[in-house]
Amino acid sequence: MGTAFGASRVEHGPDGEWMVRTVPAAQATKVYRCPGCDHEIQPRVAHVVAWPSAAHGGVEERRHWHNGCWSARTRRGPTRRWS
Repeated sequence: MGTAFGASRVEHGPDGEWMVRTVPAAQATKVYRCPGCDHEIQPRVAHVVAWPSAAHGGVEERRHWHNGCWSARTRRGPTRRWS
C-alpha cells in the first residue's frame, strides 16, 4: 500500500495475529462495509484495515473496520458479512 496510509503494525490478540493499518480520514475515499457492525464506513471517516498475518492468511482477506468495532471485535465478534 502507498505511503498515504498509516504504517502497518502487528496486533496480537486472543483471535490471532493481525496486520493492521490506520486509514486517516483524509485518505478514506471509498465506502466500505464494516464486518464488526455491518454498517457502512463513509468516505472521510478514519478507520483501520486489518487482515490475518502472513502465517494465518493474507492481504486478500483484508477488511475495513470502524476503529471502535475493531477494538471490540473479541467481545462481540464479526457479523455474518465477514465470511
